[in-house]
Amino acid sequence: MKNKLALIVPAVILAIGIGIAYQMIKAGRTLPIYSPAMLNPELVDESKQDVSKNHKIADFSLIDQNGENFSTKDLEGKYYVTDFFFTTCPTICPDMSSQLVRVQNAYKDNSDFMIVSHSVTPDIDTPKVLLEYGERYEADFNKWVFLTGDKKQIYDLARKSYFAATTEGDGGPDDFIHTENFVLVDKEKRIRGFYDGTDAESVDQLITDIEILAQEYEK
Repeated sequence: MKNKLALIVPAVILAIGIGIAYQMIKAGRTLPIYSPAMLNPELVDESKQDVSKNHKIADFSLIDQNGENFSTKDLEGKYYVTDFFFTTCPTICPDMSSQLVRVQNAYKDNSDFMIVSHSVTPDIDTPKVLLEYGERYEADFNKWVFLTGDKKQIYDLARKSYFAATTEGDGGPDDFIHTENFVLVDKEKRIRGFYDGTDAESVDQLITDIEILAQEYEK
């Protein structure tokens, strides 16, 4: 019994020590505020590449999974994660949505946090289709919204506001975006982080960074 205790006690002390060190590191860390000039030019629309400060997500008005209008006003006082997906995607989108379930569950009790998923095939992804997709992933629709609407507006958001896609295009009928990027946005509509939505470790970092961002608003 003594031998077992001799092994258990140091392990517990080590775990506590690691936890305390992690909290100290996290408490001292702040998230960057990204401007277009800081990013890989391949991610930034040509019209924005020289912008070095004060970049904010453009105002928008789209339709959610309930067929109701959802706009920038619905995100006032919220920080959020956003992505671009489509319901018929057989490759990266299921992985991305599964990772967003983790994010939702981690912050299900945080009323200041939301997830905003934009369909890149809005002609196919009607509100009814988005509702069924969200239900498949047990989305809390008060926390996680799925948006459809004007394709050009969605594609402009991806390329000129969130810088989530590397492809060029005009949002026309033949244009298409396919990206694994998650983007973290603060209450002031500023970009605070980019993450690979198909990579669990990257999403682990996102979950940590959301908490760091939350702490900014508690000071």
